[in-house]
Amino acid sequence: MSTIAFIGLGNMGNPMAQNLLKAGCNVRVYDLNTEAAKKLESHGAFVASSPEEVVKGVNIVITMLPAGEHVRAVYLGDHHGGVGLLNLVDDDTFLIDSSTIDPESARIVAAEAAKKGFEFVDAPVSGGVAGAQAATLTFIVGGTDSGFEKAQETLKHVGKNIFHAGKAGDGQMAKICNNLMLGILMSGTCETLSLGIDNGLDPKVLSDIMLQSSGRNWALELYNPCPGVTDKAPASNAYQPGFMSKLMLKDLGLGMDAALHSQSAIPMGALARNLYALHNAKGNELLDFSSMFEFYRDKKTNN
Repeated sequence: MSTIAFIGLGNMGNPMAQNLLKAGCNVRVYDLNTEAAKKLESHGAFVASSPEEVVKGVNIVITMLPAGEHVRAVYLGDHHGGVGLLNLVDDDTFLIDSSTIDPESARIVAAEAAKKGFEFVDAPVSGGVAGAQAATLTFIVGGTDSGFEKAQETLKHVGKNIFHAGKAGDGQMAKICNNLMLGILMSGTCETLSLGIDNGLDPKVLSDIMLQSSGRNWALELYNPCPGVTDKAPASNAYQPGFMSKLMLKDLGLGMDAALHSQSAIPMGALARNLYALHNAKGNELLDFSSMFEFYRDKKTNN
């Protein structure tokens, strides 16, 4: 069985590492937040105290980090003396980055890895914390055909659907497109439900109607943003846990950057990004992104 180094143990990384342990993998973990790493010790993980220690003797590295700058620093090194993983891992170590970052950062790391003889794939995920816990994540892989085949052997333990989007960076681009759609969809769903409530409709009844009509969508069916409509949705648990609004804003920003690069028009994406910026400015950064519903209801509760 593989020996895996897992770096980055936040809301997504922790359950992913747990599922690798359940599958019988030897897992070594590291996070700047030592408490986050120690939580996995009782599950059988070896807790390392440094990047050098975590990659010792492993044949696969998985990273789950906040942004492109962190991915570049972890793999390539930084200006503060930090040594990148490409200079620490053993020969033939396979590298998987499951962060959601800009495509260019993924391409830079992939190119540098290739120069040193390493296979690197970008493999961002969709499915949220619930998907990570249930090992039903969707992985969107960018890299070579051989890299995709290698990635499948490991990612099958933590995901249900694994797609090959194309070359290095294409996994990130596909994820950006998905989350751009998700931000637009959630904003529209919140707006529509709020309109119905303002005009006397029961949100559960309205949701059921739209689920059997042309307005049916993922948010209505599985992630309803109105409290009390879907029992297991974050909205029915004070918008905890889930995919934080600040991360949705980050991903919509990545969509804006990609659109500038390709000169693409994304007026709906730009509006969704601005809505989340306003929502977060009111102190909602750590709430699930479906809490956008409260943005529309705010004027009602303050009257």
